[in-house]
Parts: sequence; structure tokens; C-alpha cells
Amino acid sequence: MAGKIPSPFIDELLNRVDIVNLIDSRVSLKKAGKDYQACCPFHDEKTPSFTVSREKQFYHCFGCGAHGTAIGFLMDYDNLGFVETVEELAAREGMEVPREEGGRSGPDYRPLYDTLAEAARYYQQQLRHHLQAPKAVDYLRQRGLSGQIAADFGIGFAPPGWTNLLDRPEWGQDGVEKLRLSGMLAEPEEGKRYDRFRDRIMFPIRNPRGQVIGFGGRLLGDGVPKYMNSPETPLFHKGQELYGLHEALSFDRKTERLLVVEGYMDVVALAQFGIRNAVATLGTATTKHHLVRIFRVVPEVVFCFDGDRAGRDAAWKALEITLPEMRDGREARFLFLPEGEDPDTLIRKLGPEAFKRLIDEAPPLSTLLFDKLIERVDMASLAGRARLSELATPLLALLPPGVFRRMMFKKLEELVGVELPQSAINTAAGARSRRTTRAGMFLGTMPPVRRAIALLVSNPGFANAAPIPGGWKNLSLPGITVLRELLEILRSEPNLTTGAILERWRERKEGKYLNQLAAKMLPLQEEGQLREFQDTLKSLERQALMMEWDALVAKAAAVGGLDPEEKQRLLQLSEEKAKRDNPGSSVDKI
Repeated sequence: MAGKIPSPFIDELLNRVDIVNLIDSRVSLKKAGKDYQACCPFHDEKTPSFTVSREKQFYHCFGCGAHGTAIGFLMDYDNLGFVETVEELAAREGMEVPREEGGRSGPDYRPLYDTLAEAARYYQQQLRHHLQAPKAVDYLRQRGLSGQIAADFGIGFAPPGWTNLLDRPEWGQDGVEKLRLSGMLAEPEEGKRYDRFRDRIMFPIRNPRGQVIGFGGRLLGDGVPKYMNSPETPLFHKGQELYGLHEALSFDRKTERLLVVEGYMDVVALAQFGIRNAVATLGTATTKHHLVRIFRVVPEVVFCFDGDRAGRDAAWKALEITLPEMRDGREARFLFLPEGEDPDTLIRKLGPEAFKRLIDEAPPLSTLLFDKLIERVDMASLAGRARLSELATPLLALLPPGVFRRMMFKKLEELVGVELPQSAINTAAGARSRRTTRAGMFLGTMPPVRRAIALLVSNPGFANAAPIPGGWKNLSLPGITVLRELLEILRSEPNLTTGAILERWRERKEGKYLNQLAAKMLPLQEEGQLREFQDTLKSLERQALMMEWDALVAKAAAVGGLDPEEKQRLLQLSEEKAKRDNPGSSVDKI
């Protein structure tokens, strides 16, 4: 396996890559003071809140919170892994990526994509040639699928038998281990392995780049479960993935809407009737990860649920998850199917045009929210309308600031018949005009160690700008080791940018924390920050001296007392303390 990419190379790469030029090649940036702005590529917005700093080599969106370095941007925007991103940026700059012998940046899971792609080809081959494949073909034909749709979705067949996939000679020992890591083998006990999928129609699950990351299998014979997905693996996290997303975008990159249905068979059946924008969650309720992924590619989502009690309860949960993502320009609708119907059966009964009309006419989120809450109160009474306000206000407070949020509160006022207090309408964390104020307050209320780290990450040059007190370094406080390490690195490598620092910490648990601090600092004016940094370290030094003084005083009162050296140190500390507390005074004797 390839060795770890050396940190100095990452530093040099980030020095060469201009984050402004990189992002501008994908998103049109405009100069805004010393930084650059655009509408965020990671969520829909009409007013630019996506800021890129050339000086810090860092970007941050004040709308959705996305932030990172040039490497992080390319990973998120192009859906690349870390190593792939470094290789692509290096190629842009004419650099060759070196590798350290023996070292690794972590497990290299890229070969698992090849393993899963080979498994997908194997299942497709079995659908065409296995002796028991006719029963699978008959099932697909009964569901009305054409060969073209089956090919578009890569549908295959896992034949009966315990080790059909496992026993393929080309795997070898290394290949078998990759099968295990990718979730293709079941291991009920030590030393016993067999194919996870047997006697099933196989549906490859692809990521947005089209790489197979897992499978769903529909059982053909008797038994349970009827539907089964790959387990959680390094590549597959079912709470984040959407079946059919790659296929929907491949069919029409300009689609404006995604229809979220329950299962992969619904996605495939709808595609057979010309509805190619359906996706499915994979045995889980809709999550925030699903919504973020959906709204990155389309402005509108339509959830499709059964019309029974369970379906309406699931719809309400989806609504609650969706509320914080409803920025201006986005739309969410809820389509409820007649009892006993699923998308497959209903589209056969109504035809594609009538089914499309149902999607177009699906009630919006606003209607579902208010209708559901009104069912719980007596709108004919004053108390009932007051209760509606009590129920609705915390839900509407989840909406991001914007026109839609104001309209939803206006609708609530119309329903209850009174104007709501402005404090209820303004509960969400402040608008863009208050960003700098909020960030300044955030800095002022930080514990000193965190404040020093935030200032240093945002201004790496502070490490060498002036003499820095060092008495604080032995304090036993959260973050002290990070602050000490940051200073040591920046003093020895003074050319590092904010972006380069963050990449140094990418694989460490503190990395996310440093990214958040850098993002919080981005809107602040830099005037006065050096003095703030130095004063913070002086405050930490005073704290360290006071802790030492307290310890010596306590020891002096204990049996045995102080030795001569400790007495001298306590006298020195007492004099310093007296000067701070009462300028001009002195301490003669301890």
C-alpha cells in the first residue's frame, strides 16, 4: 500500500494553490473588501454568504456553516477523497505526490471500490447466465422492468448458495479481506465466512460519483428479511446515502426536483415509467445528511409517504428534520398515497402523467405543518388559537432567517388573529448584519486558552510578531497542549497559513475544533487582535503564577514547610502579586 503523504508536501501544495483561483474555477467569486464572496455552492441562497479569504487560504459560509481549506473545498464540491484531492491539486501545479516509507495516514479504503465494482459485475453476469437466473428475470418482468432500465441501474442476481462470490478464484487472500471490509461477507463466528447476499435480486448502491459503495438485495424465495442492505462499512453509511441519486443526476443534471420514496424497487419502477428523479432512503428515516445532500443538487424535494397513520407520523418526522434546511428558494412537499398503494402500483393504475400531476399538486410543508397542528386544537376558542401559537412558534423558530420564515410567522398571525411579539419572530440566531458583532462577543466570552488558540489559528504570524510570555505553558487546562504545539510549529515554520495549519490537524480529533474557531474568526476586523492575543497569554501567565503561589502557601502551612529555595520563590511571587494588586507596595518578609 502507498505510504503517508508527508506534511511538508501538503504545506507546499497549499502555498502554491490559490484558494481564490481554485474556487473561482467552479463558483464565480466577486471581490468584497479584502476577501471574495459568492452564493454558496453547498446550499441555495440569493444573497452571497460564502466568503473566501486569500490571505488565510480558508473559506466559510455564514449561511450553512460550510468551511475549510482548498483541499476541503475540492473534497466536498467534487466528492473526492483526501488522497484523490491532493493528487488532483498536485497535478494542477505540476507536482508529484511523494510518499513516506512505512508510514500511513490511515487505512487506504480506495481498493474497496474496485472490489464492489467487481461484485456488481459478477451479479449482473449471474442475472444473464446462471441456471437459476430465469426466476429473477421473471420477477423483474412481472414488475414491468425493461432490460434497459435493469442495465441503467446495474441490477443483478446473487444465486442461491453460501459461497458463490467468496469462492471466485481471482479474489485471493487479499481480495477476500476486501470482501469482508466492504460488507459482502457474513461472519457469524470466528473462522466462518459466507456470502452475505444469497438468492436475491441485487441493486448496486452508488455514491454521487457513480462508484458502488454497497448493495440492496430483494429475497426471491421464502425467508426473512425480504429486503436487506449492506452493513455499515468504511464506504457505506446508510443514514447518509440515497439510492438512485447518481442515476437521477446522470439522466438529467438540470433536474429541479427529487422525489423521495421508500425503497429501491419504487425508484426503479418509477424510472420504467419515465419518472427518473426518484431516490430512496435505505431503511432509515430521512436524516439531516439526506436533506443536505438533496438541497445541494436541487431546490425542491417531494416526500412520498403512505396515507395511513404510520406514513403521516413518518412525514411529520421528515418535516421536523427539514425545517432547519428551508432557506429561501427551497421547497418541500409531501405526497400521501391512497391506502394500500405504493408508487409502483399507483403509477401502473393511474399512468405516468396522472402520477406526475399528483407530485405537482403535493401539499407544501407550510400546509402540512399548520394542518397538523390545527387538528390538535380548538380553533373556535381563544384558548385553542393561543395553543396553536404555543405549538407552532418553536417549530417556526427552527427555520433559517429569511423571507420564508417571515411569511410562516405571518401565516401564524393570520390563523391566531393577533400580531405576535417581535421577540418570538426573532428567536433564530442573528442575521448577517450582526455577524461581526456576534463573532466579537464569541471571542470575548471564550475561556482564555480557547481565545488564544482562535487568535493564533486565524493569525499565524502572531507566533513571531513579538516576545511571548511562556510561564503559562505548564498550566493544566484544556487546550494548553494544542496552544503550545501551535506556537512551536509556527515559530519554526513561519510561512504557514491558516489553511495549512488546519490541514496539519485534519486527521486529529482537534481538527474539527480548530476549523470551527477559524470560521468564527473570519468576519472579525484584525485591528487589535495582536494586543488581544498578547494580553490573553499574559493573563494565562498570571493565572499560572497564582496557582504556583497558592501551592507554595499551602505547603508553607503544612508540616515540614518550605525548603530555602521554595521560600525564595514564594517571596518572589508574593512581591509580584503585591505589585499587581497594589502598585508601589512591597513585601519585606514571608
